[in-house]
Amino acid sequence: MKICITAQGSTLDARAEERFGRAPYFMIIDTETGSAEAIENQFAGATGGVGPKSAQLLIDRKVTALVSGMVGGNAREALKAAGISMFTYRAGGSVKDALEQFTGSKLERSG
Repeated sequence: MKICITAQGSTLDARAEERFGRAPYFMIIDTETGSAEAIENQFAGATGGVGPKSAQLLIDRKVTALVSGMVGGNAREALKAAGISMFTYRAGGSVKDALEQFTGSKLERSG
């Protein structure tokens, strides 16, 4: 399974980001292999439409679950249509902590 955790930096020790479309980085983690890839969000500073564009980035990379704090309506619809499950993480911890909470089934499903 590939999951995406929104992040403020490019490592697993980076702080998790609460915003989806404006997240500086997307950490994509393959839970089967343990591999992690940091993708800089080129849409984070755009003036509009960042949510759907960011959603498409995840769709293109075949992500199956998203862990973030807030996901806007347009992005939520795009992710939902693509079958990507959404989970809320607002603890203010690291990407690693969000991943542990996700794999331990401790996060609330938000979509």
